[in-house]
Amino acid sequence: MDNQTANTKRIAKNTMMLYIRMLFGMLVSLYTSRVVLSTLGVEDFGIQGAVGGFVAMFSLISGSLSSSVSRFLTFELGKGDKESLKQVFSTSLLIHIGLAIIVFLCIETFGVWFLNNRMDNIPVDRLYAANCLLQFSVVSFMLGLVSVPYNASLISHEKMDVFAMVGIVDIVMRLFIVLSLRLLPANVDKLIIYALMGMCWSLTLQAFYIYYCSRHFEECKAKPVLYKSKLKSMTGFATWNFIGCTAGLLKTSGVDLLLFQFFGPVLTAAKSISGTVNGTITAFAGNFMTALVPQITKSYAAGDLKYTLSLVERGSRFSFYVMMFFAIPMMFETEFVLKIWLKEYPQFSVIFVRLILALSLLEILSNTLVNLQNATGKIRNYQLAVGTTLLMNFPLSYIALELGCPPESTIIVALFVGVCCLLLRLSFLRKSVGLSIRRYLRNVCLNVLAVTILTIIPTYVIYKLIPDMGWFQFIAVGTTSVVSSILSILYVGCTSNERQFFIAKACALKDRIV
Repeated sequence: MDNQTANTKRIAKNTMMLYIRMLFGMLVSLYTSRVVLSTLGVEDFGIQGAVGGFVAMFSLISGSLSSSVSRFLTFELGKGDKESLKQVFSTSLLIHIGLAIIVFLCIETFGVWFLNNRMDNIPVDRLYAANCLLQFSVVSFMLGLVSVPYNASLISHEKMDVFAMVGIVDIVMRLFIVLSLRLLPANVDKLIIYALMGMCWSLTLQAFYIYYCSRHFEECKAKPVLYKSKLKSMTGFATWNFIGCTAGLLKTSGVDLLLFQFFGPVLTAAKSISGTVNGTITAFAGNFMTALVPQITKSYAAGDLKYTLSLVERGSRFSFYVMMFFAIPMMFETEFVLKIWLKEYPQFSVIFVRLILALSLLEILSNTLVNLQNATGKIRNYQLAVGTTLLMNFPLSYIALELGCPPESTIIVALFVGVCCLLLRLSFLRKSVGLSIRRYLRNVCLNVLAVTILTIIPTYVIYKLIPDMGWFQFIAVGTTSVVSSILSILYVGCTSNERQFFIAKACALKDRIV
């Protein structure tokens, strides 16, 4: 068996393990979101989203280094240099301990001041709870920073079975936490208790990751030592990557804070709901990417550029197909799903869900491109161009809201910026690795566009022919979308070899079942 065949089978196995985790998590998260919303109420649910988003903004300090750690660990594994691998891990661990201290100081000074003096839409009687939520979030965030090198090692070694099993335990525990809220007496502040239990479990989970990696991976056993050569290369990579991380956080958490300031916690709750739906659906493609990304970096490190480029194209197409498979029926039946799921939901939830899913479908095409660019290590000019373009999300959204545009205009802005960034990424990869823009546009962009159109047309026809009849319309629209997407992916989206591979696997699975 050649290396490429073995790698393909490894990607398939790891993806399957992650899907088992994700399917279980999807069912639980949809239920828990409903329980949390009904238990906390729309106002506290919105406060939770706003404060959590505020703390997440501080990850721009660490986000650039976190991606740097993952890139360097996977790259050294691809080269097979164990000594260099230990040096990367040891240096990154010390860096993240230092970052945890910096984040703590920043949030305890500026963060506390901003929460109490600038987040005016938080009711006065909920400020104490919001401050407790902030403190619990800081503790979880700090340990999460320290454990970043360990989590990166787990992914780099492609131990997706462990990752999946721990994820399932995590889901069960979070379900237990949510259900326990209903047992609390009425005079207890449920938002504070919910945040406290979440922090305790987060600490336990991260401690397990540290223990497991220290026991099983050689580099994680090394004593923390700061290697100047690794520090220079990693911080150099991270410094330029900082622009992209900042832009990404301003696009999400920054815009969420804008919406909170302009429209209050009820709209933030609507955005949180749309984020939950989007996160559930993008997880299908995200698990595929989690299994694929280490192979892109390792194959590039090994010098197999032809295979790397084929992985990038195939990864872009199939991650889009996986997400589209679930996103299109959700877009058509958003109102029905939200009614079944939440019974009552905040205004703007429907339009937010639809537009955010469209944005995610666009952005998912760039995921493999971003990872390939990171694998090259040539990111200075790339981040100056792409990162600066992404930064425009925040000021353009602010201008749109100041001009009186509706809240969904912020996602329209993100769609426009996303198209510009995709074209810029292709341009830089053409120069750095020789990626053919024409080939990518033909084999990926036009391909997924054709598949999407062929899926939407029959689904739209059924949607319009059948009146609003609840479950009957939902089943009819969903079935039409699933069948048309499978056929269009199989006969338009796949190459002949890919089609034969999937048909053979389907037949083999049928024989096993029979």
